[in-house]
Amino acid sequence: MSRILGILASSNFQRVTSSYESIATTTVGSGGSATITFSSIPSTYQHLQVRLIARSALSGASEAIRVRFNGDTATSSYSDHLVFGDGASVSTDNDVQSVSGINVHRIPAATSTASVFGGIVIDLLDYSNTNKYKTLRSLGGWDANGSGRIILNSGLWGNSGSAISSIDIVTSTGNNFVQYSTFALYGIKG
Repeated sequence: MSRILGILASSNFQRVTSSYESIATTTVGSGGSATITFSSIPSTYQHLQVRLIARSALSGASEAIRVRFNGDTATSSYSDHLVFGDGASVSTDNDVQSVSGINVHRIPAATSTASVFGGIVIDLLDYSNTNKYKTLRSLGGWDANGSGRIILNSGLWGNSGSAISSIDIVTSTGNNFVQYSTFALYGIKG
């Protein structure tokens, strides 16, 4: 009898399937791309989320990627904190007003295991509130046959007077994101 009641109770559960709305998606073509831009972002959502899978053309094992808002490249505008692990050790890092953007993660690069892409989810909280600084959190990683990395990050854009209307995603060295890297922007309803 309790099993039947459980099934009946779960059948009345209200599922919210329209909380996330797709705003834009970009897939990098054969020539690669140094910057991914989402512009003209409407201010009609409570939060934003960026989901991506990406790889860098940098001649190295991995590369940091950054987000910037509304074209702001001033190093004094951004700070971030992160913790990461690679299966053997755990480390922390921070950038306080020293780089032009928020370092949200690292992605595999040219000398990493072939065809491995990193996956990242970035939440931009209260992005349209003009009375406070904008914050984000991100989680992502990749596996490369026993090596790889996982990163948890938080960041701050110190501009309280502006809603986020555009997002640039760049590599830390200016190298291209490789073909098939995919970036999607979602609006989250309140």
